[in-house]
Amino acid sequence: MAHCHCTCHEHHHGEACTGTDSRMEWMRIIASALLLFTGIGLSAADAAFFCNEGLRLAWYIAAYLPVGLPVMKEAWEEIVHGDVFNEFTLMTLATFGAFYIGEYPEGVAVMLFYSLGELFQERAVGRARHSIRALLDVRPETATVVRNSQESVVNPREVRPGEVIEVKTGERVPLDGTLLNETAAFNTSALTGESLPRTLHEGETVLAGMIATDKAVRLCVTRPFEDSALSRILAMVQEASERKAPAELFIRKFARIYTPAVTGLAALIVLLPWMWSMIQPSFGYVFADWLYRGLVFLVISCPCALVVSIPLSYFGGIGATSRLGILFKGGNYLDAITQIDTLVFDKTGTLTQGTFEVKSCRCAEDVSEARLLQAVASAEQGSTHPVAKAIVRHARQQGISLLPTDEVKETAGFGLETTADGATILVGNARLMERHGIACPADLPGDEGTLILCAIGGRYAGCLCLADTLKDDAPQAIRDLQALNIQNIQILSGDKQEIVTTFAQRLGITQAYGNLLPDGKVKHIEQLKQDPARRIAFVGDGINDAPALALSHVGIAMGRLGSDAAIETADVVLQTDQPSKIATAIRAGRQTRSIVWQNIVLALGIKLAVLVLGACGLASLWAAVFADVGVAFLAILNAVRLQRIIK
Repeated sequence: MAHCHCTCHEHHHGEACTGTDSRMEWMRIIASALLLFTGIGLSAADAAFFCNEGLRLAWYIAAYLPVGLPVMKEAWEEIVHGDVFNEFTLMTLATFGAFYIGEYPEGVAVMLFYSLGELFQERAVGRARHSIRALLDVRPETATVVRNSQESVVNPREVRPGEVIEVKTGERVPLDGTLLNETAAFNTSALTGESLPRTLHEGETVLAGMIATDKAVRLCVTRPFEDSALSRILAMVQEASERKAPAELFIRKFARIYTPAVTGLAALIVLLPWMWSMIQPSFGYVFADWLYRGLVFLVISCPCALVVSIPLSYFGGIGATSRLGILFKGGNYLDAITQIDTLVFDKTGTLTQGTFEVKSCRCAEDVSEARLLQAVASAEQGSTHPVAKAIVRHARQQGISLLPTDEVKETAGFGLETTADGATILVGNARLMERHGIACPADLPGDEGTLILCAIGGRYAGCLCLADTLKDDAPQAIRDLQALNIQNIQILSGDKQEIVTTFAQRLGITQAYGNLLPDGKVKHIEQLKQDPARRIAFVGDGINDAPALALSHVGIAMGRLGSDAAIETADVVLQTDQPSKIATAIRAGRQTRSIVWQNIVLALGIKLAVLVLGACGLASLWAAVFADVGVAFLAILNAVRLQRIIK
């Protein structure tokens, strides 16, 4: 058996039963319970009319059918699909056997408490899925699109990229777009878990799911509805349940072997004593007694606590972390992050703000500062990189108009090449200038910040020096990771070694490597992986980080400002862009793994004890019901704790 669920479970794929289904379940359980306990009371009172065996049998059959028929129906459907050894079949066989030997109340009780336990389990599953269902509920169903100066309300799927939409105060943004207003404030809690509003400026990206908080805004749509940030988040969280952790995969295989094995053992408990009595006639074999022991063994055998609670633990962990703005793409990654002992960071946009400011301009003798800024900003105007945005913003603040450019050719790790106003423009680092044979001054700034060199028409034109700042929580992030006993923390960056070293010293990181191209980062990760015992997580945000994210054991991407390539490649996405969330993610993984092992020990320990007692005739069907349904319920309550303890 590879699944445990109530009668409506298969139709709702694990979601909570509908209100009507739930009421019907409760009505069946209450009717069965009233008949069962009334019958037990009549027997205890020695009611004369209840001594009739035919009447007693009919009474308990009436108590059995409301809870037994749905389970028998499920058993038959599973058998038709080739799954003979499932929990429904085991419950049906056990209760039929109880009726056969005259233990009517116990036969009804097994099915009654099993059904009651399944109903509580389903409610627990529903609570674990609550955060994801809440996320699903925030998708806007309409969008106000502006066409020919007229506003019309349409389905967001009908809006095409390039069209303008309006979002009124308090409304949720239906599609990704760029802001057309000068400034506007947005609540980003649906995407990041943060309740603080975020102020965006004209031209910046507004994501679907944000809420306009201070004014009506207009956006130019950049992506269709299916590719919006919110749709991508929902897809990642929903697909996460398909990627199973090793413990989940083991339990599935375990259940397929374990259930038929214990079913066979239950049969042997009945048959072996009978065979022994054939050899030793003095052995007093009573079929009803040994059948009862076999039935107890059969009821206990269901691995329901493991099969339900372990996947629920991982799903609960994924749901709880998604509420905090941490998206795990599968239970396997939630498990893998617990084994991380080496963390490798990209610098820009990961540990630093990624919001650069132009600190200084150094021009060649025959080039004015305005001409230098115009050339660099014109080349960078189509880029989404934080450095490019800072340069374009600075140029506009200086009142410099940008030139139209021909096709821009970008070389990762070097820079840009384009043509504007009839002249070839190169913008990038010293390696780009060297590649094109451009002679640069020897006294370029050292460790002042990020240096952007420019050449116009094959001649060096000057350089811009930009500075970045550490994210507010970056120092705390490193301290938290060290507190989690992750001591091997490194920085890899394409920036100059001097800049990287300065940032590393401020964070207390001893291993920092600069001047790295994307393939340099990959080679560094490959070198780290040469030690098979090492488990590496790489944290990055840019398109050039995608190869390193894919190569590491766990790739962690910054989701708010990070590139699409990084987000798609990563195994974990931090929607808040806060490096301190990495420690939260690791703690969540460890807490989830702890709950999983608690449930394994709880379920196997109690089941093993009752199995032995049952085989020895020291446990009743009531004890068997507790060992199956009761332990499953306790394990699920333990798993649901993750919603409260992950913070």
